[in-house]
Amino acid sequence: MSTNVLRTADGWWVVLGDRAVPVGTKAATTAELIADRAAVRAAALSGEAGTPVADLVALSPVTTPCRVVAQMVNYRSHARESGFTGDIPPAFFRKASGSVSGPGEAVVRPPHVRFLDYEVELGLVMGAPLPVGTVVEERDLPSYVAGLVITNDISARDVQLTRTQFYESKSYPTFTPTGPHLALLEPEDFAHLPDLRLRLSVNGDPRQDRTLADMIVRPARALTLLARFQTLDPGDLLLTGTPGGTALKAPPKPVEKIGALLPPAVKWRAFFRTQARNPRYLHEGDLVTATIATPDGRIDLGEQRTPVADAPGDPK
Repeated sequence: MSTNVLRTADGWWVVLGDRAVPVGTKAATTAELIADRAAVRAAALSGEAGTPVADLVALSPVTTPCRVVAQMVNYRSHARESGFTGDIPPAFFRKASGSVSGPGEAVVRPPHVRFLDYEVELGLVMGAPLPVGTVVEERDLPSYVAGLVITNDISARDVQLTRTQFYESKSYPTFTPTGPHLALLEPEDFAHLPDLRLRLSVNGDPRQDRTLADMIVRPARALTLLARFQTLDPGDLLLTGTPGGTALKAPPKPVEKIGALLPPAVKWRAFFRTQARNPRYLHEGDLVTATIATPDGRIDLGEQRTPVADAPGDPK
């Protein structure tokens, strides 16, 4: 069974139901905690009464700096809504690790961003080095992946689309809420990854709800493709894509064809006039709730609840 760990300003804790037991470790980083699994196991078996989880303020269980890599268009439902047809080539992009924030920390919309979107994603936390040239088979996943986290790939769509700029549009501070739990997996847990269900709601309104069965490139294949050019180290984070249900959707094909005939500036003005009528983008005061778990609870990454706020001085 997986072991859920959370991090606070006071250190690391093993989550046991509604209570948490401190881990007796000097680990300051996620990589160091993963290397000290013995201390995690000792805390889980200590029999201590622990502290109510509700009394703890969880930080991101993925410490920074680290590499943050993400898969692009990796769920069939998201591909359909994005207007993709046929085979979709695997693609990756980087996010700044400065975008990683805690599971209850506010997502802050920069003043120049109008169209703020959400993307719940399963995060893989590396437990061993992945050198360039590594080939990862399904049976090898436990050798490289230590655990799982909930992540939200917050996206400034107006920056992303008009500038074709994934790195900037997804890397502002607070644009990768992470946690609350780092689920440290045992080898037998990996067989249950396809059962994981990703759910996201905004103000209680369900927006995203899919299992990993909707995923196009599974984790072992993704790591193999990534290792063609990218090294990963313990504590690094791979976001594995988001299912359908985001605010942004491709326009109907006839509209898209007409738009292709227009000068770029005219096309984008028309597109964003339409998007301005879309109520699903995030606004100040919204509350985004995300969960990832198997139906039987064998793997449960907790509940992420992030409010949305405008940056100070943001013009209304």
